[in-house]
Amino acid sequence: MRVKKKPVTPAPAETGSAAVAPALRRYLYVTAAITGAAIMIVEILGAKMLSPYLGTSHFVWTAQIAVTLVALACGYYAGGWLVDRSLQLGRLYACILLAGLYLALTIGLREAVAYQFLGLDLALGSLLSSAVLFFPPLALLAMVGPFCVRILTDSVSGVGGNVGRLTALSTLGSFVGTVLIGYLLIPHLPNSLTMYFTALVLAGISCVYFLIWGRGTRSQTTALAALVGAAALGYGGVRSDRWNSASTEELFRGNSNFGLLQVLQQKDGAHRYYLNDYLTQNTYDVTEKKSISMFTYMLHGLARAYAPQVSRNGTAGPRLDRVLCVGMGVGIVPMAFAHEGAQVDIVEINPAVLPVAANYFNFDPSKVTIRFADGRQYLNQCATQYDAIILDAFLGDSCPSHLMTREAFTAMSRALKPDGVLVMNTFAELEGERDFFGASLYKTLTNVFASVRIHSGRNGNTLFVGSNQAQLTCATPDLSGVYSGCAAQVKEAFATLREPDPAHGQLLTDDFNPVEARDAANREALRRMLALSAKQR
Repeated sequence: MRVKKKPVTPAPAETGSAAVAPALRRYLYVTAAITGAAIMIVEILGAKMLSPYLGTSHFVWTAQIAVTLVALACGYYAGGWLVDRSLQLGRLYACILLAGLYLALTIGLREAVAYQFLGLDLALGSLLSSAVLFFPPLALLAMVGPFCVRILTDSVSGVGGNVGRLTALSTLGSFVGTVLIGYLLIPHLPNSLTMYFTALVLAGISCVYFLIWGRGTRSQTTALAALVGAAALGYGGVRSDRWNSASTEELFRGNSNFGLLQVLQQKDGAHRYYLNDYLTQNTYDVTEKKSISMFTYMLHGLARAYAPQVSRNGTAGPRLDRVLCVGMGVGIVPMAFAHEGAQVDIVEINPAVLPVAANYFNFDPSKVTIRFADGRQYLNQCATQYDAIILDAFLGDSCPSHLMTREAFTAMSRALKPDGVLVMNTFAELEGERDFFGASLYKTLTNVFASVRIHSGRNGNTLFVGSNQAQLTCATPDLSGVYSGCAAQVKEAFATLREPDPAHGQLLTDDFNPVEARDAANREALRRMLALSAKQR
């Protein structure tokens, strides 16, 4: 006699929409929104975390976006495949938990991974770094969408509504994540701490599911252990992100919209360093209260030498001399002009540098006029004419590309008096196989200005001078105030005039400006050198 077996009733989380309790349904919607926000945070924050080592060029952002898209595609496919084989929600939340654990791990590993690929071509190094660090967690998070759609759907007629609601909530979550990371988290929290909190939130929503809806103490214990593991891994990464050096101490550390800002001080010396994303931007002797970087004296000295009407020791002529500095740095060059009686306007894109300059480099904001804006934006609407424009708007290893086009230089030309000069600091090569950038800058400047001169020194700085004067005449520079340690470099740079072959370059325009791609090898070498030197400091 055959005995009929009583049918087993599936657990609510293993059935279709009709069996999903209202509370669990709402929690799935919350999960979709939170994971949508996390995906955008990881995409944007990932590029920011790699920028100290690989830069902020379009190669880095292209790699991060490409890896994100491929990860999402793989995650969508894997999520659909997994849910078709099992409706157990525990598998989905285990994937989210793994994503949180992996993100916690990236905090401590990102430097080692970035340095591992630093010697490669920038495009390939960026792609591999991003893939190793962020492909797995992004793919795991992308599984949420198709999994939730299948869990919440019990008939074909309900598919549209479920997909629409989940997509809308996930997209709204992505919007919130984008706003949070762009306007709140990056400017006010260290990148490592933001990634840590993101990892904890993901691990936390998984643990909540297992504690409330999970079956058995084993899964609940495992989830809690994983949460503790994520917290420990992330905390270790955050701790390791602090500055630790035998030769220097960290006086200041703060994040900003344009990278991590640091001030380091020699423990047994008088030298102070200003770093942006671990790359040295300027150096300073706190005893003599002078810069020890050659380029600061060249920017100031070339403007005085080629436009001698700029004020010297308060002995200006009958008209008020004016200087525009596009890029403030820590204020050393603007203050040099201000001390001589010139009226100095500064256009700086990053407000976070002002307190750093004032507190650690003797910058006095009351002596100058500061506008926080993009230099190009200011120049396009500038109605003032200047005796000198100092262009030193560096972001890590280069001047922003949109400030080096024919249209940008034309705007600068309009903002100069007839005998005024533009002085620009670069790391352009002028000879050999890598002279495209230097030759292109020269070709573009000569297309706009009547006269162009180029001075270069041994340390890689190449300074361009452009003017509407028919012929530039360099006055004898006053080197009496130059720091003794770099006086020889300054003297040599003043005496060294260079002229690249313009045929090796091309006219740079707003419409076509390929310097990031064509000059990538030079910038890779510079960034590699600066990054490695910062690691050793």
